[in-house]
Amino acid sequence: MAETKAAPTVPEAQASAPAPAVPDTNGKPGDATPVNTGAADAPPPTPQTHDVPPTADRPVEGENGAPRQAESSKANTATASRPTSIEIDKSMPEDFDGELSTTNELPSPDLIRKIENYMVLDRHGKSSSFKSLYSGPNAARRVLVIFIRHFFCGNCQDYLRTLSESITPEMLLRLPVSTFITVIGCGDPKLIETYAAETKCPFPIYTDPNRALFQALGMTTTWDSGSRPAYMKKSLALVTLSSIASALKQVPKGNALKSGHFAQVGGEFLFEPTTIDTPISTPQYERQKEYGLAEGAARVSNEAEEEEVGRRAEEKKMTWCHRMKTTRDHAEIPELMEILGLDGQGRPIKNMKRWERALSQRKGTGLSMASQMNQRGKEVEA
Repeated sequence: MAETKAAPTVPEAQASAPAPAVPDTNGKPGDATPVNTGAADAPPPTPQTHDVPPTADRPVEGENGAPRQAESSKANTATASRPTSIEIDKSMPEDFDGELSTTNELPSPDLIRKIENYMVLDRHGKSSSFKSLYSGPNAARRVLVIFIRHFFCGNCQDYLRTLSESITPEMLLRLPVSTFITVIGCGDPKLIETYAAETKCPFPIYTDPNRALFQALGMTTTWDSGSRPAYMKKSLALVTLSSIASALKQVPKGNALKSGHFAQVGGEFLFEPTTIDTPISTPQYERQKEYGLAEGAARVSNEAEEEEVGRRAEEKKMTWCHRMKTTRDHAEIPELMEILGLDGQGRPIKNMKRWERALSQRKGTGLSMASQMNQRGKEVEA
């Protein structure tokens, strides 16, 4: 009698099954695994779900996919103390190819307080608290925080180039209330200097490599590119080639795979004081040095003043925000100029259909103090 061979177990069947086709740069199945070049819409070389912490709606899985119970009460306490992120539609899995159902709901004050001590890194790898970017003695009274995608994303590079041409630091300095812009990515801090040079961005750039701020503020992941916005001057093909070129330049330095999560999308968040009237109106670094004091006495006086300013720093709140639904869904420049209180609408583009859509469409939610700020400026001039 012929020997009957037992059917392979599930693990054996999985091990012998052919590997699934890896999507090419256009998101279609391919026959071979492409080299990870850091293209704007190219998938990461391996799934990066390991850096996403377990939450209430994402339990740690044990054997057979069943949720694993916490090993200790300490783990339960740590999970319970983690800040709750903005509610988003979880009906589709992360990294899916489609437009997100994310809302532009303003984060609660409680959530902002919980994440204000999350760390970001500058180009030198030095850490700073998230709160220090928009509040404190060296921060402007109004700060627009722009979260970008990975550092090789050609879409975001085009966005910052267009923004830098339309909104300059000099324009912001002319506003009656001190206003500034800060950019946050999700890659290695070693890439910030090159990224700033390529985009000609005059504003400070930081990074959140663990994407803790992205997740807490409700920004998630997708591969969908959506419709072409007005801020993009290059075609999708040129943007992709630009992204590949950016990645290839970093191969000798070993940074080609350190640009950040390829499917992560960003957004824009505006922090403003709770009231326009406050005795704190000028960042500490802009104040002129006191005269008539010895150098040592002046230093002690300035240190005491900084400590006092830190204690009485004005309270800030988030007044406006927008979360990207696709990989090129940043808020258009005319909308940013409007919420910041700047005159004009930015530089028009040749494609009038896209430009008219940019002028009429508003993506964000909230109400900035731009109108009352401009009214205050007119009163001062009168």
